[in-house]
Amino acid sequence: QVRLVESGGGLVQAGGSLRLSCKAPGSIKTIDTMGWYRQAPGKQREWVATITSGDTTTYADSVKGRFTISRDNAKNTVSMEMNSLKPEDTAVYYCKVVSGFPISLDYWGQGTQVTVSS
Repeated sequence: QVRLVESGGGLVQAGGSLRLSCKAPGSIKTIDTMGWYRQAPGKQREWVATITSGDTTTYADSVKGRFTISRDNAKNTVSMEMNSLKPEDTAVYYCKVVSGFPISLDYWGQGTQVTVSS
């Protein structure tokens, strides 16, 4: 399966900020929806944020007002600015890209670790 390339994870103190980025390879010719998911220790993977091809954004309640998702169609990238980070934000973060025409397929990144200390 084609993998997305993620970057920007790391270790920060509570209240700090990180910016995650994810680049889709050129083999994905048409991109529809882009988004981010995360999986915290001992928890199932959960949806975090989505941005549509029309730049409409939606967020999980847990991150609303703190995280901002954006996309750069010219660079085939999706980013997420994470502010006011909390220890409960600690997780492996995965980007997701949904291809467009002619068929809709899901593509995932390998995951990048975000650790927020108290």
